[in-house]
Amino acid sequence: MSAAMLSVRGLDAWYGKSQVLRGVDLDVAPGEIVALLGRNGAGRSTTLKAIMGAVQRSGQVHFAGRDISAALPHDIARAGIGYVAEDRAIFPDLTTYQNLILGEKRGPGGSFTLDDAYALFPRLRERAGAPAGALSGGEQQMLTICRTLMGNPSLVMIDEPTEGLAPMMVQAVRDLLERVAARGTTILLVEQKLAIALAISRRVYVMGRGRVVFEGTPADLAADGATRREWLEV
Repeated sequence: MSAAMLSVRGLDAWYGKSQVLRGVDLDVAPGEIVALLGRNGAGRSTTLKAIMGAVQRSGQVHFAGRDISAALPHDIARAGIGYVAEDRAIFPDLTTYQNLILGEKRGPGGSFTLDDAYALFPRLRERAGAPAGALSGGEQQMLTICRTLMGNPSLVMIDEPTEGLAPMMVQAVRDLLERVAARGTTILLVEQKLAIALAISRRVYVMGRGRVVFEGTPADLAADGATRREWLEV
């Protein structure tokens, strides 16, 4: 693996007095799609929140050569990490267009534009004037991902993008993520649907009880029946 864009060492995290993460280590190299897998409650979503500085945490987080272990979420976002939360967090009373431009990074250095968002998912152009709350769940997911990309992050962390979507929209989200990666954006993905995660990822981490219990390629995981049975299969 090339030099890591994101490097996490000994990451612990808490909600109040309840410790959720216990010494998480992971790396994401430039241009990779890396999947973070595990059952519900394993700590996957908390890992993304801890990297983003959104929960109480300790440990080392380095991004693009910079120590962001103690940085605040808005500073982490400015450093180049985008975060797509599981709840999508759209502004339902604003139009699709207004939601998109809220994420726009102004000034020099920006490369992802409104036209890029429309090219990646043309339905957003068709629905540009509609209130975001009137979009389908799949369309809202596309909106959230594209709004995050409007900030031109180097790394996007995406939490459960296919949760609750119809099969057609699940495929559309998969296609979108592959197109985003093809543009050079690095992705750290939490995804419950194992088939999709293994199909689009270069490497995978499996979490259990707040720890990383497996690291390898999708082929490695496919061949490791014991890990799948203990930590993934219901």
